[in-house]
Amino acid sequence: MTRAALRKDAALNRERLLAAASELFAEQGLDVTLNDIAHRAGVGVGTAYRRFANKEEVIEALFEQRLEEVVAVAREALDDPDAWHGLVTFLERSLHMQFGDRGLTQIMNYPQLGHARVNETRDRIAPLMTALVERAQQQGVVRPDFDQTDLIFIQMALSAVTDSTRALAPDLYRRYLTLFLDGIRADGAPLTPMPTQALSANQVHALMTQKRRSTRRT
Repeated sequence: MTRAALRKDAALNRERLLAAASELFAEQGLDVTLNDIAHRAGVGVGTAYRRFANKEEVIEALFEQRLEEVVAVAREALDDPDAWHGLVTFLERSLHMQFGDRGLTQIMNYPQLGHARVNETRDRIAPLMTALVERAQQQGVVRPDFDQTDLIFIQMALSAVTDSTRALAPDLYRRYLTLFLDGIRADGAPLTPMPTQALSANQVHALMTQKRRSTRRT
């Protein structure tokens, strides 16, 4: 096999491993091994370790991919001439990226990535989010005291809703996204119809006590 063919084969194996890791992290979170990833990718364990020294290197590579995806979503939202639609699109798409993906939030908040990665995320995402908010304020569609950091906390809150209701009501986060959006809008638009029903009191109680019940069984 020629050197060029070897490089191409190595690159394909790396992509297979990253795709397999993304699938496993989405299904199970980050508690999988590099051996699990190799098995899902259909490559030998030795091949996996030639591409990545450990699972942390896989997470680093996926972090970069996910960061690029979020940046791309934010830039597309900024290209929308309708600032409100762009802001809503950014929130909907960035949250949808987390829907069905248990690993995404964990990857973006993985403690072993270190301060350099955290700073990189801030430096690349924060200016885009600031631009989204400022443009919406200039067009008079969001309240003037709304801040780009509010977007971060909205995402954090809805991520928690998604994680806790994924199995029972995977679209429930959209209800609370609607409440948040109506709360920040400032152009006098009518209230948005709720996209999903609220959970019953019994369902909420079951969710709130689920972790406690599982702890007692162990």
